[in-house]
Amino acid sequence: MVRKGGRFYYRRRVPGSLTGIVGKREIWRSLGTDSPTVALRRSHQIAAAIERDFELAHGRSGRTVDPMIVCEAVWKSATERAPDAQKSPAETVIGATLGEVYDAYMSDPTRDWSPTTRMAYGTTRKLVMAILGETTPIRSITRSQCREMIEVLRWLPRNASKLFPNLTPVEIAERSKAEGRDDLINAANINTYVNKLGGVFNWAVKEELLDRNPAIGLRVPDPTLRRDKRLPFSTSQLRAIFSAPLYTGCLDDQHGYAAPGPNRPRNARFWIPLVSMFAGLRLNEACQLDVADVRRIEGIACFVVTERSDEIANDKRLKTNSSERVVPIHATLLDLGFMNFVERRQSAGESKLFAEVGMGATGYRSTTFSQWFRRFVARAGAGSPKTCFHSFRHGFRDALREARIDRDIALALGGWASVGGAASVSDAYGRGYRVATLKEAIDRVGYDGLDFSRLGENVDSNPDAMT
Repeated sequence: MVRKGGRFYYRRRVPGSLTGIVGKREIWRSLGTDSPTVALRRSHQIAAAIERDFELAHGRSGRTVDPMIVCEAVWKSATERAPDAQKSPAETVIGATLGEVYDAYMSDPTRDWSPTTRMAYGTTRKLVMAILGETTPIRSITRSQCREMIEVLRWLPRNASKLFPNLTPVEIAERSKAEGRDDLINAANINTYVNKLGGVFNWAVKEELLDRNPAIGLRVPDPTLRRDKRLPFSTSQLRAIFSAPLYTGCLDDQHGYAAPGPNRPRNARFWIPLVSMFAGLRLNEACQLDVADVRRIEGIACFVVTERSDEIANDKRLKTNSSERVVPIHATLLDLGFMNFVERRQSAGESKLFAEVGMGATGYRSTTFSQWFRRFVARAGAGSPKTCFHSFRHGFRDALREARIDRDIALALGGWASVGGAASVSDAYGRGYRVATLKEAIDRVGYDGLDFSRLGENVDSNPDAMT
């Protein structure tokens, strides 16, 4: 073992008789750790794999292969793949399988993945293995095979596994193509699968398990412009949303939120859409707010969007570094009694501003709220293609434009990165905008044709509805 740059590596000299076949004098493998104990444990498996590869190289040079080293399973797999019965199993490219490499990538301790990202890689793994084969040696995968995989993906219908539970992806694609189906997964999803597989290949190259990434640069053209994938809510949709019983009087904000009634509950379901609309917060940014994240800065009430929390470790996540920001609370939210709501939560000893929004299976609170919001919009008669909760944020960006807000201030309020995701050199200088400047800008945000003042009427008339 060799320590280099704070990490441990396994180094093995290539036998002189094999340097011409292997193409190098030494083999280096990262052990993926800075712990000597862990490195030692991992080195045994790496050493065995290298010795197996050397033995197979001996076979390619015409020497006898030791089956004890190669192992019966590899011999059997190689024999099944060899097109010629007389061909030596050692002539087939053998090494780590696609499944083994994918799992090693997902288990890499240096990666701090969110639950959603890990789940996405898990979904991709299941699909890729079903198409390319889990036991396929990773070094045998060609670019043409990657293109064939994309062709299969192009013909997979949405919810394919539910529609055809007993068919493989290849069989589903063939059937879908023959039937001329048009309910197919979109280009963005296909490119997501390919990009994630490409990430595994890139990692394998760095770990010297693969010479090159066979999927590099592969993608399908996306005919839908990025700005058209999601649209802001129209004025008529917003009227329908904020005229729903939840905002004008309902039975309760549980199962009775869509039925007209005498109550005006003012909890997460009431406030979160308004917070996104007038503060531009992403859904999860709003759902995960602590009570302590609403505070006065320079005498101005603000949302502090941050991953830091005094209550629960690893409870909050932000999309990007630029997402961390301070957003003054819009005058409309203040007029509707938002600070009274915050004070009630604080008096009740709550640490979370919207404690009733539980953590979803993906590790995000937004998951459960998003599912409810889709039902709410449909029952309010405001459903429309290409609109979802995130449409509030699109509308907020348009409202900033309509108010002629300086672009840099708009980016600061919304937590958007600069073009290309890179900050200019000048962004590293100074301390940013004063809160008063941000407050003046955000209060200019408005939505023509909508009257929110009625939402603030008689808000304290029913104390029981405030729980």
